[in-house]
Amino acid sequence: MILHKYFAIKFMWSFLGVFALFALLLAMIDFIEEMRKPTNMPFGEMLEIVLLNAPAANYQILPLVVILASVAFFLRLSRTNEMVVVRASGRSAFRILSAPVAMAGLIGVIAITMFNPIMVAATKLHIDMVNEHFGRSSNVLMVTSDGIWLRQGNERGQTVIHALRAKPENGQFFDATFFTFSSEGEPLRRIAAKTATLGPQDWILEDVKSWNLSARSNPESAALKTESLTLPTTITLDSIADSFSKPELISFWELPDFIEQYKKAGFSARQYKAWYQSELSRPLFLIAIVLIAASFTIHNARFGHPGLSALIAVMIGFGMHYVRNLALVQGETGQIPIALAVWTPAIASLLFAIGVLIHLEYR
Repeated sequence: MILHKYFAIKFMWSFLGVFALFALLLAMIDFIEEMRKPTNMPFGEMLEIVLLNAPAANYQILPLVVILASVAFFLRLSRTNEMVVVRASGRSAFRILSAPVAMAGLIGVIAITMFNPIMVAATKLHIDMVNEHFGRSSNVLMVTSDGIWLRQGNERGQTVIHALRAKPENGQFFDATFFTFSSEGEPLRRIAAKTATLGPQDWILEDVKSWNLSARSNPESAALKTESLTLPTTITLDSIADSFSKPELISFWELPDFIEQYKKAGFSARQYKAWYQSELSRPLFLIAIVLIAASFTIHNARFGHPGLSALIAVMIGFGMHYVRNLALVQGETGQIPIALAVWTPAIASLLFAIGVLIHLEYR
């Protein structure tokens, strides 16, 4: 138990050291990139933007940090002959690896349950600050448990649009309600339509009922019903597609409810399902990464060539990370089933590492 605790602490320190090094390096690169942009952004605001972007940047390279930390950990044990002493005492490689593997799984669990929500919140603040500084518009679409919400407007006023569900492939929204406000925020008009189809420059409404909210009389008494109505719009199908939140911008804890809301609204949630499954498989993939590093470095004291073994371990780890991301993209686009795309790279990496360890252990 004492030995396992010792290995666990040393592995964690190795991980924290590599993580801090990459965090500092990525922050410096991001800060230099911000300084090169032709803006008059104050230094403090620029620094805040860099710091808010840091969690997302480090979250993306977490598997690479783990593979480098694992290689550094096992090489350090071999260089100090600690691995030789432990192996001479009769302990198998699998018993020695129990502590680092447990720490890798713990890092994965902490990453998706604690670090992920922090990363999402920081990234949203980063996007808001950048949009505010450069005067970019925010997303025009939002999906909630109440349905779909859109916003359009100009200097004369704003229009808020609500629909219960949609067919985004042909721009149709069902049970839609349009609320028109003046530039001062006063309600002017309410329009309810059975269907609303988004055209190139206008909305085409069918089975319409409209109320004049600016009149002093009862709006219901003056309500008008028409079979169809056309309203100008600044919204396009491309702008709606751009407004979809990326899976990376949704907290791990909120993803299940978010997926259900998207499905009820009529949108495809395949991309979000794939990302959620990918997050669930992250601890298993990090464990596989540690075993891959161990399979090529834990025996180098006996068989020599530590530098070559470390290089092979890093290259294989990077390759597995690339394959995992490639499979995730194919799962999101529907080319292969989500479960196959997400879990196969992690399980295959794990089995590959275990096979190499067994071969080296008993050859």
